[in-house]
Amino acid sequence: MTSHPYDALTPERVMDAVESLGYLCDARVFPLNSYENRVYQIGIEDQLPLIGKFYRPDRWSRQAIQEEHDFLAELAADDIPVVAPLQINGDSLFYSDPFSFALFPRRGGQAPELADDDDLELVGRWLGRLHQTGAGKSFIHRPHMNPTNDMAAAREQVLASDLMPEDYRSNYSALTTQLLELTEARMQTVSASSLRLHGDLHPGNLLLRDEVLYMVDFDDCVQGPAMQDIWMLLSGNEQEQRQQLLVIKEGYEMFRPFPARELPLIEVLRTLRIVRYAAWLCSRWHDPAFPVAFPWADSHRYWSEHILLLREQIAALQEDPIELPHY
Repeated sequence: MTSHPYDALTPERVMDAVESLGYLCDARVFPLNSYENRVYQIGIEDQLPLIGKFYRPDRWSRQAIQEEHDFLAELAADDIPVVAPLQINGDSLFYSDPFSFALFPRRGGQAPELADDDDLELVGRWLGRLHQTGAGKSFIHRPHMNPTNDMAAAREQVLASDLMPEDYRSNYSALTTQLLELTEARMQTVSASSLRLHGDLHPGNLLLRDEVLYMVDFDDCVQGPAMQDIWMLLSGNEQEQRQQLLVIKEGYEMFRPFPARELPLIEVLRTLRIVRYAAWLCSRWHDPAFPVAFPWADSHRYWSEHILLLREQIAALQEDPIELPHY
């Protein structure tokens, strides 16, 4: 098995990197749940522990990571509850060959109960404020979402990989070709916004602590439509999702107009996530952590279920998009 740069990221290397910034570690280094990067809780002598994030080499440029940090600093300055990286002598991004890394204050908490309208309305409020700040300027080095192009690139990544069993390849190719056509047709009907976003705002990236709701993990922040930060908060059938959207809208519109014209993008963005997740597994399979964490990813069962999801998304994209009542 070929080695991976993370194989060399030992606890000693982590502590050396942190101590190079003037901290004294107490030898307690605990890995946290993260596959794309490596994240650790690091004990500090006579201080609270810190969180160290070591970015995957060659994924983002240093300019792109710095834009993430600058966005977080801007949000924090606007009193939006995010966890921004620590500034040390005016810098937030550091280097320990071959890793860029950053340190963050530790924040605990629990996921909000999105079935509770009060929690969901609170998420809507924070999203409205986040997007208000996000609309102030554009990313230069971070990705700009283009669902059709992004889906096509993910499709090619899967087809170029040998992770998918050969007997699914023809079916996958035909289904994703149809999905690309449906996606492009749907995109032609929507005038979407383009602003700086969290980009991956599923409930696991929301932490409720002492009645403050933190939005965490901006590693996938992008320039794109506001709906990208909304649709992953939805669950259940269409009627339930419509009610959830109304609650989010109530909080969101305290700060900016709700992007109702982007509702047709929900199934486009859901499809994109499904296709990109499979591509992500394919692209990371050389990382020794992935076969251990996702042992089913090369199985017939996984790809059979993936093909079924693609068929369901074809049906969803052929239906009328969800709408909200007009008052």
